[in-house]
Amino acid sequence: MLTLDGEERFSLKAQADAGDAASTVERGTERDAHSYSEPDRFRVRHVDLDLEVSFERRQIQGVVTLAFDRLDESSHVLVLDSRDLAIHSVEGSENGRDFSALRHTLGPRHAILGAPLNIEVSAEHRLVRIAYTTSPAASGLQWLEPAQTASGRSPFLFTQSQEIHARSWIPLQDTPGVRVTFSARIRTPEGLAAVMGADGEMEGRRTGCYVFRMPEPIPAYLIALAVGDLDFQATGHRTGVYAEPPLLAKAAREFAGTERMLQVAEDLYGPYRWGRYDILVLPPSFPFGGMEIPKVSFITPTLIAGDQSLVSLIAHEMAHSWSGNLVTNATWSDFWLNEGFTTYIEQRIVEKVYGRERAEMEEVLRRWELEAEMAGLPPHDRVLHIDLDGRDPDEGSTLVPYEKGALFLKSLELATGRQRFDSFLKSYFRHFAFQSITTAQAVEYIEVELLNGDRKLEESLRLREWIYEPGLPASAPKAESPALASVEQMAERWAEGKIPAEALAEAGWSTHEVLHFLDALPMDLGAGRMMELDRSFAFTASGNSEVLRRWLAMSVRNRYQPADAALKDFLTTVGRRKHIKPIYEELVKSAEGRVRASAIYAEARPRYHPITQAAIDALIGIEGHGHPPAAAQVDG
Repeated sequence: MLTLDGEERFSLKAQADAGDAASTVERGTERDAHSYSEPDRFRVRHVDLDLEVSFERRQIQGVVTLAFDRLDESSHVLVLDSRDLAIHSVEGSENGRDFSALRHTLGPRHAILGAPLNIEVSAEHRLVRIAYTTSPAASGLQWLEPAQTASGRSPFLFTQSQEIHARSWIPLQDTPGVRVTFSARIRTPEGLAAVMGADGEMEGRRTGCYVFRMPEPIPAYLIALAVGDLDFQATGHRTGVYAEPPLLAKAAREFAGTERMLQVAEDLYGPYRWGRYDILVLPPSFPFGGMEIPKVSFITPTLIAGDQSLVSLIAHEMAHSWSGNLVTNATWSDFWLNEGFTTYIEQRIVEKVYGRERAEMEEVLRRWELEAEMAGLPPHDRVLHIDLDGRDPDEGSTLVPYEKGALFLKSLELATGRQRFDSFLKSYFRHFAFQSITTAQAVEYIEVELLNGDRKLEESLRLREWIYEPGLPASAPKAESPALASVEQMAERWAEGKIPAEALAEAGWSTHEVLHFLDALPMDLGAGRMMELDRSFAFTASGNSEVLRRWLAMSVRNRYQPADAALKDFLTTVGRRKHIKPIYEELVKSAEGRVRASAIYAEARPRYHPITQAAIDALIGIEGHGHPPAAAQVDG
């Protein structure tokens, strides 16, 4: 086990070295509308956590020590982001040994941003130490009872800090434009394991005290913690899986190809810079498909389908090791720099590992989802560089930055050639490694390093239209899949009564073909046609979460009562927002469905993460709960 004690835990020399490693491109940095902090005046370089996890109180309590650089000698107030934290004391130090009390105030609470913590520091101060306690309702924490876990024996805690939820469990500069290294000592109830996205012991004794180091600089939203009944199993020399004991073997089989994916990603885009790539399988209440925590991706158990049909999301989270974690959006308006690049890389990994046919099918499925979602978005949300001033940054997390961003990069690849574009991406990740950048910086690098100042090529690509104008340019690449085109034809023939469902079931479709079949069906089938499909495919009993969430939404729309029990079970056991929100949306379209949705939600809500609660609260009509709702269903 790693050990840190005395001055080794927080020596000024170590933090000076970390500050050098964490230096970021600061020219062209835009104001972050979602942070009170002023990184042009003070910039935190290292975060040291000494925290105790209490399941009885549903609180984290302890001390954070921040090492910072003063960039403006005339400034004497260090401003940090916080949300609903109880601040017990604030102290400052020049040398890391001697601390004295500092004057501090909490500003007024904003519904989205929380409250600024203003700390008066002298010219000599280089460290601040803050003792604090989180709220039991902290938006970045979810506390689970034993009955809500796979083992049913122990409680579970996990954090989810993106986009601006880190401030709900750590007072810091909660902006992606600031990168920090961190160290941590986490105290838990004995018998429970702690996992962080950092270097630590993978298979140590459950002592109740765990020590971690993150030597690479990362933004605050990537600091993550999980505590529970967790074991570890290796899947390769750099890869492995953390999960609760009942899920571990199944998860390790599902994600057995992770090492191969990592090798492919390195071949395409350069060295993996984070040491290990592990996967942590969280309880079903995790609100997203995955979260790209460096060194250990946090993943929903709904990916475990038994046939590796949903593991492209692992490719997505792994791709973030280059786009998002290594090179990060400087503000949430630049979110497409994280997700568009990552979605493009995900497609390339899937193509290399699973073949071109599967990659084509996934591209078509995503294009359908993008067009369906954009049809319901206002024009200002259909742009890549989105204006989020005065808005919850979660509202920018639609499919637009993911899929439109990936299509933009695909257009660059087609215009310049795959070999040239791959070389460009390698240079992009090398040039901006461990930096947070703006859209303007990325576009400038594309123009200079990829397009070589070729104005004619730049005009034909319509860069400004892609980034700043709504919708897809007419020149956007078309996703095509001969396999799915055949599925569409068969869906049409079945809907017209020309072929029986038994003939469809005999086609031996892959999961992606089944998903496209369901997407291609008419909205109103009627309960009788639903029964015909269910007899042939057993959709109501499906163990594939992507299939089941489509089928259950269709069941509501078509009043297919044989799926009622499965629907309730799904909504009361799964908390992944992407899966449950479409079902609730169908339910609330009718007065009868709204009553049913409210009854199910009353039972299910305590099991959902605050992010999911906020989204469903808005649908059901519950006001005044938790963090403001996000508009999107994107979850990876």
